[in-house]
Amino acid sequence: MNIPSRPLEIDRCLLDRFDPITLERMDSIRLMNRIETKYVTDILLLREILEDAQRQGYLVFESDGERIQAYDSIYFDTSDLRMFREHRRGKLVRQKIRTRVYLGSGLCFLEVKKKNNHSRTRKKRVGVPPDDFLDFREDPEACLWLASHSCYQSCEIFPSVETMFNRITLVNKNLTERLTIDISVTFKNLRTSSEASLGTAAIIEIKQDGRLGSKMKDILLKHRVKPMRVSKYCLGVALTDPKVIPGRFKSKIRFIDKLNKNRYTICYNPVLHRPL
Repeated sequence: MNIPSRPLEIDRCLLDRFDPITLERMDSIRLMNRIETKYVTDILLLREILEDAQRQGYLVFESDGERIQAYDSIYFDTSDLRMFREHRRGKLVRQKIRTRVYLGSGLCFLEVKKKNNHSRTRKKRVGVPPDDFLDFREDPEACLWLASHSCYQSCEIFPSVETMFNRITLVNKNLTERLTIDISVTFKNLRTSSEASLGTAAIIEIKQDGRLGSKMKDILLKHRVKPMRVSKYCLGVALTDPKVIPGRFKSKIRFIDKLNKNRYTICYNPVLHRPL
């Protein structure tokens, strides 16, 4: 598995051109019930996209003077990867369960993301002690919270894939839209111990309360970046478990591999695998 020898970098001077937005102002646009539109591009084109976003008045989230935040997440799944398989076969109503720690602040959360058949994503989360990050299942309060917010019980899920990435968060000047840009995305499969990286790829996600107009969508259209349904968790499973058939994720992996060109190569071998 080839992983970049150094983290991908965005020119800090470019981010410094943006006006900042604080966490307090961000609270009004958390968008826990939202429509998400995702895109994948490479870091070179991302610089041009950021330049256009700055000219359009987008604000950048800043915390303790930092405009790029580091995230670490652990996704949980059943022993037969039910959540992954439901997404792979295109089931509209589905869930994902994860713990997430914000490495800058040390804050840790247990989160449940639910997708409904109207393409809306609803996220619920609760703060948990940092010791729960790797495995919350020994925490009675966390298990009770999960039982009341998910169709899964803590006894039927296990740590599956760890994802680490750096994130830039932008907000439009009307405070009606938030978008996240994830770079330096890496995976570690906690069942197979395999690791993978998305290399130079950047995942952009626009989050809105409805299908409103978006200057960022116009910017991405200008740069010929098209929407792509993609899940970091599912990519992580497909890239790090040789027993898994990638299915609908195979074309996305190939697309990301092309983005990387000769800079880095993500590990994907198109061999036949046994279906789950």
